[in-house]
Formats: sequence, structure tokens, C-alpha cells
Amino acid sequence: MTGATDDAIRTAPSAHSLLAAPRPRSGLVQWTLCRRRHKVHKHRNLLAHAPERLHEEISADYTDMIYAATPEEIETRRKAFLRKWRLKCRAVADSLEEAGERLFAFTRLPPSQWKSARTTNAIERLHEEFKRRIKTQTVLPSAETAAMLFWALMASGQISMRKIDGWQTLPTKPLDQQIDLAA
Repeated sequence: MTGATDDAIRTAPSAHSLLAAPRPRSGLVQWTLCRRRHKVHKHRNLLAHAPERLHEEISADYTDMIYAATPEEIETRRKAFLRKWRLKCRAVADSLEEAGERLFAFTRLPPSQWKSARTTNAIERLHEEFKRRIKTQTVLPSAETAAMLFWALMASGQISMRKIDGWQTLPTKPLDQQIDLAA
């Protein structure tokens, strides 16, 4: 996908191809979609590697790490998470290490954008609504139909848009640092 346009990156068909896509030049939307659901999937994966009695403790440690205030604090909590869980349940620590730096790619964005970059809930809800409606209401499924459906839902008030957190810093270029693209 070398030389792909921003639209191609946003509409890549699978998570695997998104990870193989070239690093976006800037912009929260591109980053959010390229790292789509990675944080949630990793959390579920960590829980799958541990006995149920440890789930609450893993969730608390993981949330503290992901929602830390600075990149340095995130790194400190990541190291503490690995130390603790390597002793308690090695598979959990191995699973977190497997994610590499990709899990923390949002830290390259300005901190004001972190909240929006860590989650894709709004995008997911909109996508699910489109899938549901297209299945039951669309006569001619095409790009034009999708656009027409989107604007009809907007006009009727069934979906509403809001500015994402950190929108003022969208033109800011992410930090230039390498990302571990290994799977």
C-alpha cells in the first residue's frame, strides 16, 4: 500500500492491512482509524490469558496504564505492569509485550487528542447503524446510497456530530518516532 492516499488508508478492509499501511502524515482521524479497536482488543486478550479471579486487578492496572497523563507516566506504568504480571501470570505480560509500541501510538499525538484517539466508540456506533439500515432499507447499495443515508440520518436528527476532543490541535504533526509495525 505504499503511496496510498489518505482515503485508501481510512477505508482499508482489515486490521491487518491497516497495520501494514504507511504511517499517516498527520491528523487524529487517520490515527484513530489506523489503530482502530486495538486498545479494547488488547484488554480482552489480556483477560483471556488470565484466570477469572485476576480479571478485575488486570483491568485496573491496564486502565491506569492506558489513561496515564504523560508518555513518561505511561512508560513507567507499562514497566510496572510487566514486572507485576510476569510474576503473577506470565501469559498476561507476554501478551502486553506482543502489542509493542503500537498500543501506545496515540502518545505521538498532542495530549489534547489522546481521549479521542484512544477510543473509536462514536465511529463504531455510526458504522453499526449504517450496517443495520443498509441491510433492511437499501435498494441500490453503493457509495451514493451510503452518502444519501448518512445525510438523511443527519437531517432527521437520528445521528448527531460533535467536535472531537483536541480538534484545535488537529493540524499538529505527530512526533517523528518509529512505530513497531511487527505483528
